[in-house]
Amino acid sequence: MDESGNNSIKADDPIIRIRDLVFCRGRRTILDGVSMDIQRGSIVAFMGPSGAGKTTILRLISGQLRPDEGTIEINGQLISAMSDRELKLFRRDIGVLLQDGALFTDLTVFENIATPIREHTSLPEPLVRRVVMSKLSAVGLGGTEDRMPHELSGGMARRIAFARSVVLDPDIMLYDEPLTGLDPIAVSTIRRLMRETNNALGLTSVIVTHNVNQISNLVDYCYIIASSRIAGEGAPRDLIDSSDPGVSQFMNGRVEGPIPFHYEPPGAPWRLLD
Repeated sequence: MDESGNNSIKADDPIIRIRDLVFCRGRRTILDGVSMDIQRGSIVAFMGPSGAGKTTILRLISGQLRPDEGTIEINGQLISAMSDRELKLFRRDIGVLLQDGALFTDLTVFENIATPIREHTSLPEPLVRRVVMSKLSAVGLGGTEDRMPHELSGGMARRIAFARSVVLDPDIMLYDEPLTGLDPIAVSTIRRLMRETNNALGLTSVIVTHNVNQISNLVDYCYIIASSRIAGEGAPRDLIDSSDPGVSQFMNGRVEGPIPFHYEPPGAPWRLLD
């Protein structure tokens, strides 16, 4: 706190600070005592078995869900204490790219990208067009502004969705399986865009993924989520070489290990929950 009683944010403070996070659905504990720091300007991956709670953390960070216990602070602001109006303003500084892109199927490429600008700002239309066209150019798809989503390939649609997610120059980007279902060329293109955009705009990016190979040359730090907790954390190369049985099993794709393939009911060790 500073002398006025407000949070004093230092440049080297984590942009996202999560402490003792607990989240439940009914009787099921999805996350149990999770704590993590995400540094400014970094690209961080949440990895782990399907249903381990990775996407749930993204929704908690964006304020779509509220924790049962613990805290999430972003830039010193306590997310769970925000009103609906405060959350709406806060989300302007967060970009989200979903696995399928989630483009509006009845809007052109231009209108898709322009939607966040019109929703959150009062920019005049000539400036809206300038911003949209600059983002299209940045993703290498200038000239597609009049196309409809069904006229795009999967890789093109993902790049358009990427352009829409960064059109307001957010502070934080949240990616939910952004590379799934793409061909190798599209994967390399999106991966390069993610890193270049992160560096150029000074973003902080959080990625949910299962694919170890895709993130090894992209992310700076990884958290592995399993059994409702953090099973391991570190740089990708360190985790691949980890001596921890669960971390090594996941990072190297081994069948045998403490992380089970089959669902185990609540109360069993290494249980996996949605």
